[in-house]
Amino acid sequence: MINSALQDKPAGMVTAMHLCRGNFRSTFVSSGGYEPVADVLFNKIGIDGYFLEYDSDRAGDFAPLRFLPKGKKRVVLGLVTSKTGTLESKDLLKKRIEEAAKIVPLEQLCLSPQCGFASTEEGNVLAEDEQWAKLRLCVEVAEEVWGR
Repeated sequence: MINSALQDKPAGMVTAMHLCRGNFRSTFVSSGGYEPVADVLFNKIGIDGYFLEYDSDRAGDFAPLRFLPKGKKRVVLGLVTSKTGTLESKDLLKKRIEEAAKIVPLEQLCLSPQCGFASTEEGNVLAEDEQWAKLRLCVEVAEEVWGR
């Protein structure tokens, strides 16, 4: 269905999808790694990028990234949680990016929060200033890892 919907997309249009595990008042509804869907997700669905949640152990490891076609698509590593206001360590984020880069070239990786800060009007259980701090953290780490 996704491929059919995109068959007439304009040349140069970049498409991406987010695999959401739930985001209501800082809760989630699913757990498990991407292994069961990775080959189909990365090789059968004709999109350019994937926003994947990797902010906790419930997302599994980076091994399924081995199915990503080399040089063709990107994965946005959702390493920064939008569920709590606790700020992640830059060193830990860089270490996780390095782990993923052992499987996928660094040029095919990006960094973001694992999901939006609110999927409903109730939002998640963190303050606006905590949200901004997390976005600044993403920018700072991205600049340190990939440059400007």
